[in-house]
Amino acid sequence: MPSNPDVLPSDLPVPADDGAADHLRGMRLPDVALTATDGRTISLAKLSGRTIAYAYPRTGEPGRPGLTPDWDAIPGARGCTPQACDFRDRHAELKAHGVAQIYGLSTQTSAYQREAAERLRLPFPLLSDPHRAFAMAARLPVFEVGGQVLLRRLTLVIDDGVVTHLFHPVFPPDQSARQVLDWLGATGT
Repeated sequence: MPSNPDVLPSDLPVPADDGAADHLRGMRLPDVALTATDGRTISLAKLSGRTIAYAYPRTGEPGRPGLTPDWDAIPGARGCTPQACDFRDRHAELKAHGVAQIYGLSTQTSAYQREAAERLRLPFPLLSDPHRAFAMAARLPVFEVGGQVLLRRLTLVIDDGVVTHLFHPVFPPDQSARQVLDWLGATGT
C-alpha cells in the first residue's frame, strides 16, 4: 500500500546544510515570470512588501507511491504536502506578522499543482517553474531523482524582491511555517 503523503514517517533522514543555498542571503531575485495556480503570472522580484516563498521538490498524490521506491530515504525529499498544510494552517498568523503574500514553488506544472492546491484548500497560490528558469537564474539548490531535477526544500523571506532571510535546510517540513513565525517573533516583525 502506498504511503500517505499527509503523514511523515518518524524515521525521515535529516538533510545536511551543505551551503548550497548560502548565496541566496541578500540576493536581489531575478525577474522571472512564474505561473500561479490562480492563473496569474508572478515575479518574486517585483512583489512589494514581505513575501514568504517556500520551495519544495514535489507534492504527492493520495494513493500513489513516491517518485522512486526510496523516496522516503532521500534527505529532504518527503514532506511537501505536510509543509503546504503547515503554511495553510498558519496563513492567518503569518499575515498578522506582516507577511503580504505566501507562495509555494516547485518544478511541477500548474495543472499538477492546481490539483494539490484545491485538494489541500490552500489559501495561497503555488508557483510553477517547470523549465527551472527561475531556479537556474537564482541558482536554487536541486537534486536529481527518477530522471527529474527537483528543487531542494528551502524557505525564503523576501522583502521588496531581496532575500532577507533563508531557511535551509528545512526540517521537519511540517514545521516550516512555524519556523518562519518563530523567526518573525524573534526579530519583532
